[in-house]
Amino acid sequence: MGTLTFLLSSLALLLFAGNIFTRAMLNDIGDYVGTGIEISWLPNLDELMKGYARNFRPGIGGPPVNVAMAIEVASIDHISEANMDYTMTVFLRQSWRDDRLSYNHTNKTLGLDSRFVDKLWLPDTFIVNAKSAWFHDVTVENKLIRLQPDGVILYSSRITSTVACDMDLTKYPMDEQECMLDLESYGYSSEDIVYHWSESQRHIHGLDKLELSQFTITDYRFVTEMLNFKSAGRFPRLSLRFELRRNRGVYIIQSYMPSILLVAMSWVSFWISQTAVPARVSLGITTVLTMTTLMVSARSSLPRASAIKALDVYFWICYVFVFAALIEYAFAHYNADYRLKEKAKVKANKLGSESIVKNGKQAMVLFSLSVTGMNQGVVISNRHGRSQRLGTDTPLEGGGGGAGEGAEPQRRRRSRQTEESEEDRKCCGKCICKPIDADTIDIYARAVFPFTFAVVNVIYWVAYTM
Repeated sequence: MGTLTFLLSSLALLLFAGNIFTRAMLNDIGDYVGTGIEISWLPNLDELMKGYARNFRPGIGGPPVNVAMAIEVASIDHISEANMDYTMTVFLRQSWRDDRLSYNHTNKTLGLDSRFVDKLWLPDTFIVNAKSAWFHDVTVENKLIRLQPDGVILYSSRITSTVACDMDLTKYPMDEQECMLDLESYGYSSEDIVYHWSESQRHIHGLDKLELSQFTITDYRFVTEMLNFKSAGRFPRLSLRFELRRNRGVYIIQSYMPSILLVAMSWVSFWISQTAVPARVSLGITTVLTMTTLMVSARSSLPRASAIKALDVYFWICYVFVFAALIEYAFAHYNADYRLKEKAKVKANKLGSESIVKNGKQAMVLFSLSVTGMNQGVVISNRHGRSQRLGTDTPLEGGGGGAGEGAEPQRRRRSRQTEESEEDRKCCGKCICKPIDADTIDIYARAVFPFTFAVVNVIYWVAYTM
């Protein structure tokens, strides 16, 4: 008996505890499912949708439907200069009035999910300059419908689109671009639908907080247009236009600074001796090839447009200076070799003239000795008669003196011709053929190249940044 009483009391206690736990669980669930909410105000959607023709716009045959547009930018993922486009994710919100869905027995707004969207008439809004676009459907379709008692419908959807953007890359990478997002009705003209920006769309939510890798959004504006197509009629268009300024820091680090350092590296050859031919030639060729590689790698990410970009202009400026440093050494080396050859020629000519003078002196001595021998033979042959000897001594002595006097002007004439030829050569060397000293060329290059490069840089940056 006691055991039975204990079991019954234990069972009653368990039932009581279970009842308390069940009530607690129901109360917790009620916080989520809204068990205390009165739903008597909910309109009967089946009654609203009776006779609803989703193929016809609201108020067909009457005034056009006014569609208010609002945009919130979620992200701008990628801006491509090669493809001339950008990728943007937006929340597109459209609002219009459909009297066929009005209910006046309450003033509460009814929120509906994406399944109800397929039963309503929607504006056929499309992105004019879109290359591709898609809706998001994870975990469900990112669409929202809110229905107000007076029949005003708010339709919100999340869209990601790759949109074309015509870019002027003449000042790249110091350029500023203007990209657009154009919204328009595809099939309804201005007689059926009119777009306008929502009164609350004073600024775009999220756009001022975006941080892009290559650009900074400096300004944006809303534009309303009415386009006239002869074959289809007039169509309203809404445009969101935002201005982008390219961030130049990455290009200064990756393109401009390496180019400047390569040009400065080419100037090192001006301080290397002219005799170190392998060092100067290898340095010049290395800088030229490195500059070529830098130019090719920088252009690989850009479209093959015919327009000359600011970065191309700077690369070519640096390339010209690097190539000019190599040509400078070739010019200086040529002048050094030319001076050595000229000195060798002058020395050879001088030795030749000295040998000619020496040979002339030897010939004169031999001629004098021969004349003296002839005089002695004549004196011996005429020794028999004093009168004849005296008669012949005078002309012989005179003949010997004449021969000596004839050799003297000839030697002077030859020396005078040699001096004249040397003077002519010196005059030609001073006037026309005098080369510039190679060391002097290097000294001038050390000052001219940096000064000219600095002036060209000032002109370049002023022209492309103003």
